[in-house]
Amino acid sequence: MGKYTIKIADSSYVNTIADFQVKMALETEDYKLDLATVTKGVQHIFDNQNVGRYVIVEDNGKCIASMLNLYEWSDWRCGNVLWIHSLFVIEEYRRQGIFRDMYEFVKNEVDASEDLRGLRLYVEKNNDRAQKTYKAMGMTKEHYDMYEWLK
Repeated sequence: MGKYTIKIADSSYVNTIADFQVKMALETEDYKLDLATVTKGVQHIFDNQNVGRYVIVEDNGKCIASMLNLYEWSDWRCGNVLWIHSLFVIEEYRRQGIFRDMYEFVKNEVDASEDLRGLRLYVEKNNDRAQKTYKAMGMTKEHYDMYEWLK
């Protein structure tokens, strides 16, 4: 796991995670999110732990990365698949293997669990660097396309 601490976040990290999400949306999609709305959305996860949880990384007590895991029930597998969402790493800590460590942390949980069946994520079609990273970590590109309707 390296020199950083990886753990499941508690609600004391709500504001930090919300701030990370606002920064990520602006950086990756040039989309300005409303901080108050995002903060409520992050708090919702802590208030409804059956929906998901956040994994964070700390460097000497400073939160430097966060990742949301959402539970998806799979009737085919009779268990939950964890979706990886909302990944953010502070810029000066990028390209140091932090996501890889977070992924391994969660993958080890899945391997050890009778109730968890796997990991999934989605990636922007043009994000070649991320796709190469996921492939190098043993993830496979599947045959599904994603469709959405958002209000």
